[in-house]
Amino acid sequence: MVQMVKAVLLDRLWARMNERGDFPMLSQSLRTTVAAMTNDDYDFGALVKVVLSDFALTQKVLRLANSAMYMAFGGNITTVTRALMVLGMDAVGHLVVGLKIVDHFHHSAPRRIDAKLELNRTLLSGCVARKLTERGDLRAGEEAVVCTLMRQVGKLLVVFYLEPEWDQIRRECDAGTSEDEACIDVLGVTFAEIGQDAAARWRLPEAIREGMGEYDPAGTESRQVQWLRAITNYSTEVARVLTTPGLTDEVREEHIAELAQYYGRALNTDPETLVQMSLALANEEADDGVMREIVELRANADAIAREALDPEARIAAGVEDLRALPPDSALSAALTLATETVLAGLGFARTVVFVRRGANMFEAQRGFGPDVEDGLDKLTFSATFQPDVFHLAIANSVGIFIENAQDPKMLTRLPGWYRARFDDTRAFVLLPVAAQGEPPVALLYGDWMTSQEPRRISQKEMSALNELAHELARFFAGDAVKTLAKTSS
Repeated sequence: MVQMVKAVLLDRLWARMNERGDFPMLSQSLRTTVAAMTNDDYDFGALVKVVLSDFALTQKVLRLANSAMYMAFGGNITTVTRALMVLGMDAVGHLVVGLKIVDHFHHSAPRRIDAKLELNRTLLSGCVARKLTERGDLRAGEEAVVCTLMRQVGKLLVVFYLEPEWDQIRRECDAGTSEDEACIDVLGVTFAEIGQDAAARWRLPEAIREGMGEYDPAGTESRQVQWLRAITNYSTEVARVLTTPGLTDEVREEHIAELAQYYGRALNTDPETLVQMSLALANEEADDGVMREIVELRANADAIAREALDPEARIAAGVEDLRALPPDSALSAALTLATETVLAGLGFARTVVFVRRGANMFEAQRGFGPDVEDGLDKLTFSATFQPDVFHLAIANSVGIFIENAQDPKMLTRLPGWYRARFDDTRAFVLLPVAAQGEPPVALLYGDWMTSQEPRRISQKEMSALNELAHELARFFAGDAVKTLAKTSS
């Protein structure tokens, strides 16, 4: 009966939160991310699309993949697909989940000091968790950060979306009631229960939901769950101590020393080291440095842009990434990598790869860019000759560049199915994918839209694109093509 009452209450809370237009967007975004990272298929396409949809997130993933920790993998990683191969699906997936949670509350923050304080506490706890795990396994570290953020999501949801109830909870706390007791009195559930319900509704992995729980040294949970809970609880408590107003440095250090003593064994870290690390964060806070990691999480895109390679070099890096793939790699991974390289290399708005099916049809299999994915099934054309640029391209051994797709003469050379989907194209490139002397097995497409500044593809850039298409051709062995056909049917 109690569980039924809580379920009804939680449903009512979510209905009220959904009345705010931004909240359903966060929920859908997180579900999409989790669905992509839990896909057992080797195809990284779904998670790549999630990352590429956010420029700042793309830069964060690439920056991490090129960090000193991963230089052994070759450095100069310029595509999210290659970054996923280096960092792993779990690490990138958890990084995306954490960033999306942080970004959502940052952009939704009301101008109330108490709301900003709670958000800052949450962000600081994430800094502590990342600091604790920065020298260990990246996948486990990002998982711990997400657990830490999610532990406080229940409270943040109340603070940001249920303001009258939060004000009432604060008044009861000011009168001496604990937060959990006040939350139960006002809402009928605890902050932790709201957070767990959020994790379930967002379909976060079971490990995250377990790791959000209360740490108990005598608990019977698995070693991994105990470790996650220790990091989550310690990070949360340290953030609370560091942001509690009115504490002297001496009292603050005493509290942190007690926490370090309690959690040190579970964290496999000497208590004194924990204290020093935590106090270092406190010193950073005095100089506003505590937000440094959060700023890194949210943006840092300007620095990435300055460090970006020129288009020819970016495409060449994509060619090297393709060459680095084992010969028995899934065709889907090679297609995703090549398509993203074309997109990132020249700053295209959209890219699509068409794959030959049987003797007479080319069908879109991969695509990035606005509204591309939803219409892939409509992007097909017959290999039987027609007097248009697509058939000119598949009859060629090298790529062709159309500089003005809006020219009246050119419009007559564009097939109807193409004009129906890409009527806002300024310029585009078509790259046939074929082994030497063989008919094309695929066609790579990339475009700039009319809303973008006009530019041309240089001869060197086109040469690099042709090399990319040539390198992609080697993945079209019979077994690989059959595998792709099965997954797309």
